[in-house]
Amino acid sequence: MFRHRLYAATSIGLMAISGPASADEQMDEIISSAAPFMHHSCESVLTEFENDPEQVIQIVRLMAMVSLYNRQIDVVATVPESSLGSLKDEFVEELKDACDDDGGKLLAGAVDDAVKEIFEAFE
Repeated sequence: MFRHRLYAATSIGLMAISGPASADEQMDEIISSAAPFMHHSCESVLTEFENDPEQVIQIVRLMAMVSLYNRQIDVVATVPESSLGSLKDEFVEELKDACDDDGGKLLAGAVDDAVKEIFEAFE
C-alpha cells in the first residue's frame, strides 16, 4: 500500500528539474520553498498530504532540485538524451526503495539517496 501511494505521489518528471540550477537567487527561492517540508519522513508526508498528491509531488520536486543543486548535477549535460525518458522511472523506483526500507527516513534524505543512485550510473 505504501509503495503504491508513494509511486502515485512521486510520479514526477525529472525533466522539470533538468536545467542547471545555477542562479543563486532561483535556488534561494527553491530552498525557501522546500524548507518547511524538510522535517517530513516518507510516511509523514503521505499522511499529512493524503488528500493532496499534487502537493507531495511538488515537495519531492523541490527536494530533488535541492539535491541536484547540492550535488552540482546538470541533468541535461550529464544524461544522454536517449536515457532521459527512463530517468523518471528510475528515480521513482529508487525513491520507493529508500522509503520502503525505512518509512521513518527523512524524505529529503530518501530523495537525495535516489538522486545519488541514479546519477552514479552516468559518472
